Amino acid sequence: MERGQAAPRLWRGPWILCLLPALAGGQPLAAGEAAYEEWQVTGVRGRAVQLSCGLEAPPAVVFWSFTPRGEGPPRAVAVGSGQDVAVAPGTAMLGRVMLHNGTLELRELRVAAQGRFLCQGLFPERGRLRVGYAAILLRVLVPVSKPFVRPTAAAAAEGAAVALLCTVREGTEPLSFSWQHQEPRRGPSVSPVALGGSRAELRLTPANRSHTGWYLCTVRNEVNSHTSEPVYLDIVYGPDEPAISVEPFSPEQGGFSAGEREDVVLSCLAPSNPPSRYVWLHNGTQVHIGQTYVIAAIARAQAGTYTCLAENTHLQTRTQATIVLTVYYPPAGSPSCSALATGDLQDVALRCRWLGGFPLAQLRWVGSQEEEKEEGVMGASFSMATRIQPGSATRNGSSFSCLASHPAVPQGAACGTTLWVPAGSPTCSAAATKGDEYVMLQCRWEGGTPPVTLRWWDGGGRALGDPTLSTAVLVLSTDGSLGGREFVCGAAHPLRAASADCRLRLEVPDLEAESEVAVLEGGEALLTCRQRGTSARLSATVTWYDPKEREVTPGLAKYRLEQREAWVNLTVLDVEWPGDGGTYRCTATNAVGTASRPVRLRVDRYPAPPNVTISKLRYTRARTEVQLEWRTQGTGNLTGFVVQRRQTKKPLREAPSPWETAAGNIEPHSRDRRLGGLDPAVLYAFRVLAVNHRTAGHPSEVQTPAEPPFEAYPAVTGAAVGGMLVATAASLLAVRCIARHRDTLPRLHDLLFRTAGPGAQEPVDTPEDAEAAATGAEAETAPAPGDVSAPGTAAGTWGEPRAAPPAAEPLSAPPGTTDDPPVDVTITATATP
Repeated sequence: MERGQAAPRLWRGPWILCLLPALAGGQPLAAGEAAYEEWQVTGVRGRAVQLSCGLEAPPAVVFWSFTPRGEGPPRAVAVGSGQDVAVAPGTAMLGRVMLHNGTLELRELRVAAQGRFLCQGLFPERGRLRVGYAAILLRVLVPVSKPFVRPTAAAAAEGAAVALLCTVREGTEPLSFSWQHQEPRRGPSVSPVALGGSRAELRLTPANRSHTGWYLCTVRNEVNSHTSEPVYLDIVYGPDEPAISVEPFSPEQGGFSAGEREDVVLSCLAPSNPPSRYVWLHNGTQVHIGQTYVIAAIARAQAGTYTCLAENTHLQTRTQATIVLTVYYPPAGSPSCSALATGDLQDVALRCRWLGGFPLAQLRWVGSQEEEKEEGVMGASFSMATRIQPGSATRNGSSFSCLASHPAVPQGAACGTTLWVPAGSPTCSAAATKGDEYVMLQCRWEGGTPPVTLRWWDGGGRALGDPTLSTAVLVLSTDGSLGGREFVCGAAHPLRAASADCRLRLEVPDLEAESEVAVLEGGEALLTCRQRGTSARLSATVTWYDPKEREVTPGLAKYRLEQREAWVNLTVLDVEWPGDGGTYRCTATNAVGTASRPVRLRVDRYPAPPNVTISKLRYTRARTEVQLEWRTQGTGNLTGFVVQRRQTKKPLREAPSPWETAAGNIEPHSRDRRLGGLDPAVLYAFRVLAVNHRTAGHPSEVQTPAEPPFEAYPAVTGAAVGGMLVATAASLLAVRCIARHRDTLPRLHDLLFRTAGPGAQEPVDTPEDAEAAATGAEAETAPAPGDVSAPGTAAGTWGEPRAAPPAAEPLSAPPGTTDDPPVDVTITATATP
């Protein structure tokens, strides 16, 4: 539903008409006074149109319906009462429907809205409601779309029938068409005759070259007008008969003429569409493409017939015109002189040539001393002159001249030649073709006038091939019979009495190499192979073979090849013993044969290093590492040590596991190593080897690690000694205190000092104690009656009087005098980590 410009609300249908009595306020309707009006409205598609109910006062209630094209039942469009408006669903086909004060507005009008709209309304009038009806016939006009022109052919030949069709996609009829024509360069428009109707066709029968240009079509109806994009119509014609013009203009009978070295301009014109393609022909040969042909400084060779060929590439038609151009000129260039050996290579033929020109040039030969003498003038001839000069009568370095005369060359012309013999002698060389299928012998002796004549001969004096000048080439097939054969190149010159030659001998390659090469293990061995020079060196392919007769090719990691023209070196890298030792072979092959030289490679080992013994091998506390120490025995060079390990097997019948390197590249000055990465549950065996470069010494004895020492013994022993020292000190202090205070502590004093027996003495601390102790000792030591010897006395020798007893006996025996046996004491201590 729409409320003025409000958003649509839900359609409530025609039941709103039931509210008419209520809206009338209980007043009866004047049905007999109902008004009915009908009229026609025109709208344009895409624009807006307003449909009114017909009365000035807005209705109290209005109901709009629509019948498409006046056929079928009416369809509800909108219902409104004041500001309360409802738009029926499905009205979007008419456009955007809006209802305001009883007026129905259709925005963005569509073609489907064409038909009959009926407005039914209640209009307040003098306190009463009057029923009014308005029927509106809506006609929707469609604007003309932009027309487009389609010719029957974009390009047509002159004289053919051509039609241009102007069409529009849409637009309300009637339509009117008009045509405009512009020149190819967008000149002023000219309107041809047009045909009306829904489609227009412009016929050009027959078409001529004036019809070429741009065509536009304009279409109009009662709504608008539109003009098409211009379409180009090309009328193809021609070419017409060409017309040739020549500058400078100098006509003569049968054509045109020009002097040599003049600039000549030839122009050709043949009207055509598309423009003609011009081709110029000179004596039937194409020389230029274009309408104008400029001959700068025309030469005598440019005389003849010139044809202008005009071509229409679209119609594939051609026309042409021809003229004759004559050029007066002397012979081209200047006279040329040459000398050739003749008469079995004993004489010289002097030749002079100056061909062409109009008329022909006159030539004659003169000697160096005869140029101004009448008797020296030989017979004159035209264009070519020849003179035979005996070789025996001619000195080396003699000069001869050829004089030329021509009417177009007032100053005349001349050429000359000097007869001479080249210095030196011929040189010979030999080369093989690809694949060594043929051998090419070449003999050269350049220079001289006339040139030297060369010819090949074999060693038996048989001629090979034909004689040639300056260079002689002989090609021989390599059939295996060329080895050791000799070939001779003979040279002859008319001015040289004695002949000269050069010789070649074809030989197999001659190799030079050392018979034996010695190298220490791990080094690099250089094996050289060189070709010796020969009289005819043929290029040879040099190949190295290893001791297993395998060809050594570039790119192998074990070898390095270095090659120059005369030598090939083989370097054996990182020599190993004994695998790289043996006989290598250098082979050279050329077109004549094959040569081979063996080279023995001797690989020496480094001296053995000293032996090694293990001095210490002990586990750490966690048993994941061992501490290893060793020492060397004997003399010898060494570059390092290697420690090996393996797991030991308890069952004797099981084979021990292989040795693996636990530590390598140990410095030669090291004598210990801490090795980790051990499994505590596995028992390992170790051994040590000394290494001198790549030579390993005898392995040490195999040992297993010892258990680590018990580290609690020192702590327990220290604690026991400390406790005894403290107890001894405390006991001495207590005894001293009791001895000094015997009156205060009589019981302790008696307990300590009276338990030793009647012979024991108390400690003497005062003078009174000392005297009492001495008196008591004397009484106790007095001998009893009848005793042979008193206790404590020493018996003397038989018959001697007995010695007196000692005054007193010590409290303890000196160390080492006691007879008691030593006592073994075992101390057990438990250390808690």
